[in-house]
Amino acid sequence: MRQHLFALVITCILALPSFTQAHTSDSSAPLVSVQLWSVKEALKEDFHGTLGALADMGFDGIEFAGDYGPYANNPSELKKVLDRLGLKASSAHVGFDALNDKNIANTLLYFKTLEVKTLYIPWDERAWDSKKVAQFTQQLTAAHHQARRFNMEIGFHNHEREFEPYRNKTFWQYIAANTPDSLPLQLDIGWVHYAKQDAIELIKAYPQRIRSAHLKVVAKDNALSPILGNNGFAWEKIITSLIKDGHTQWLVVEQEQYPQGLTPMESVAASKESLEPIIKTLAK
Repeated sequence: MRQHLFALVITCILALPSFTQAHTSDSSAPLVSVQLWSVKEALKEDFHGTLGALADMGFDGIEFAGDYGPYANNPSELKKVLDRLGLKASSAHVGFDALNDKNIANTLLYFKTLEVKTLYIPWDERAWDSKKVAQFTQQLTAAHHQARRFNMEIGFHNHEREFEPYRNKTFWQYIAANTPDSLPLQLDIGWVHYAKQDAIELIKAYPQRIRSAHLKVVAKDNALSPILGNNGFAWEKIITSLIKDGHTQWLVVEQEQYPQGLTPMESVAASKESLEPIIKTLAK
């Protein structure tokens, strides 16, 4: 019975049209989305109103992080909501529990309906465990290969610990070297800086694999403003490298910290506003 159901879901996935990302290499500046984890409490309080406010801020898309409002079992209706707001689903963060043998077909069908091409594993403690990182890369690769059958991808998103030393390099380098070149690496610029790594060097090291990047500031001990902008980050050079070297198609604004006096929604708006002049310059 389970095999029959799996085959039926696979048939449905294959029957859907083939989706491609909105931008390809060496085109104009990428589109800009927002990681919905940034405004998770607002989303819980008013799902539709929050999406509408993000659209009004000028975002091109949103990146899902587990909250689908009343549409957890109805991607078709959720797609209609996004279409009405002029938003695209740039990607989604999902855990391996959604990609096991029991769930992967339904997960891929759900996101294929939303026209999402790429899913990212956002966190896995095996990624910085010397005894388990090989197992992790094998599972990541296997899931990616399954997704590729449906013109989709499974990738990985970093935090800071992936840049800890491992075998004379780093865990991140090990993961990148032991996964296919087709597997996307979502670079989180905030955690890259926090780990004292060079973002541009990392982008250039993995050409065409940085299909999307999180633009964020990790502001520990109030040493930096968490708002994108005047915080010592060479955003224009970083974004230029993302476009040229990473072939990045989506810039994803993420806000995990909020200055005193600003709500999460106001913080996201402030970061988006500071990013706009850079995007406009690069789009010329």
